[in-house]
Amino acid sequence: MRFDEAVALLERRLGAELPGASAHALLAPIPRRQWPSGFNPARIRHAAGLLLLFPHNDAAHVMLTVRAGSLARHSGQVSLPGGVVDPGETFEQAALREAREEVGLRPDTIRVLGGLTPIDIPVSGFRLHPIVAATDGRPAVQPADAEVARILNVPLADLLDVDAVRAVERVRDGTAITVPAFHVDGEEIWGATAMVLAEFLTLLGWAGPSAQRL
Repeated sequence: MRFDEAVALLERRLGAELPGASAHALLAPIPRRQWPSGFNPARIRHAAGLLLLFPHNDAAHVMLTVRAGSLARHSGQVSLPGGVVDPGETFEQAALREAREEVGLRPDTIRVLGGLTPIDIPVSGFRLHPIVAATDGRPAVQPADAEVARILNVPLADLLDVDAVRAVERVRDGTAITVPAFHVDGEEIWGATAMVLAEFLTLLGWAGPSAQRL
């Protein structure tokens, strides 16, 4: 998909009703982790992540990160640049600040297009607020050694490929689970990041993963 086409579609559809939970369910682990019984919602911490769209040879790409192996939470996993929302910040401000801190992305080069549906991450106690943005050129970025092991520049076409999603079986807390994941650029993208991408791609006309792969 061309970058300009993708941006135009997103600008139209981010202002309308979002697919939300129905899109998230396409890439959610089965069974999906829930908040513990009796959990107090007031204890949820808010985080923001930046889903950046940019052009390379006119084709739309998205930027993701591989988290450093030394991090206490979700180490080695593919994620959006992002982190905890500081007091007084909007979700957009937090996403842009974290992207600057993690990959050196300049906020003045970014145009925010809108927000996607928040996703709860019970394992770490967060509610993630994804912010979709675009920049008109391939960004000059550098991973922060303490937080980011690798920056991924993923062609949108690779994520939209019908064979991009495959399910794997894992064991969590002694229970077998099915984990659908995008397999691109030598990485496995699953969990909250995959669910964010599922809603994002749905806005661009994605019909969901191939049933034969799940």
